[in-house]
Amino acid sequence: MKSRARAMLAGGLAAVLLCGAAAAQGDYPNRPIRLITPFNPGGAIDIYSRTLADPLGKRLGQNVIVEAIAGANTISGTQQLVRSAPDGYTFMVTTMSTTVNNRILFTKLPYDPDKDLAPITQLSYGTVLFSGPGNAPYGDLKGFIAWAKSKDRVTYGSWGVASWGHLAGQILKRELGLPLEHVPYKGDVPALTDVQNGTLDSTFSSPTSAKPRIAAGAIRALAMTGPQRSASMPELATFTEQGVPNVDLAIWTGAYAPAGTSRAILERLQRELKAVINLPEVRDRMVAQGQTPVGNTPEEFAANVRADLPKWEALIKASGAKIE
Repeated sequence: MKSRARAMLAGGLAAVLLCGAAAAQGDYPNRPIRLITPFNPGGAIDIYSRTLADPLGKRLGQNVIVEAIAGANTISGTQQLVRSAPDGYTFMVTTMSTTVNNRILFTKLPYDPDKDLAPITQLSYGTVLFSGPGNAPYGDLKGFIAWAKSKDRVTYGSWGVASWGHLAGQILKRELGLPLEHVPYKGDVPALTDVQNGTLDSTFSSPTSAKPRIAAGAIRALAMTGPQRSASMPELATFTEQGVPNVDLAIWTGAYAPAGTSRAILERLQRELKAVINLPEVRDRMVAQGQTPVGNTPEEFAANVRADLPKWEALIKASGAKIE
């Protein structure tokens, strides 16, 4: 009888716990949600995250508050995510630097991309713009190449070591023999500012960050990375179209939660994010920013990351990119 009583008590406790967990998930979310972006405020991913935050908040019935935490090639913001409770009230929108490039670049990371991060969804693929100053003595990529070959040193910026901008510049240096010297920034906006004021010769950036300056004549668009022209700037030819190979990889943006976040919450966030990026007004803004919406499942996202690893590892090693 005592054994039966103990079994009944244990079963009752388990049922209470399960009901409590189900109730907690059923109430989710019941307070504001924090969306970390591990890049500078005002940069492309910060703007991208804010584009998602308002409609996502409306669908979830809670405010989604974007917090930009830049530094250390996305490591600072990622650490904040990893330290957060896995309760669905903190997630991150980032690029492939966080889970692909950083594990290749750093011999030791303060987080394990496989163990400490829970994939939610791959939000989109994007392309990157290459530009020079508006008053440059050249008008196109061909002119830039000829100009650069006449110099002993030509600087170019990117949003960090081993970012796609950094790697693309190293490819140009290797393929064309250009005297390019990389200058890493904490975001693409500061690099664009330095190109505009003449302290930096050229830079890679998002179309979003650059377009207002292009329209004002402050900088000059030269080429776009990626396998095809960007819908945000269809008038601008890709590197491949202009005779420069091997700069045709696209970069992705995705959402992660802390490891240990429940499956139910991950699936809820994935569904809602997919719905948001397919809203006509959001989709149009994403396309204008040079992004192609995706919205796949956590498993599909994780599989794509695994498939990307050997490609980017080979590219980073061939480029000679190192932590500076």
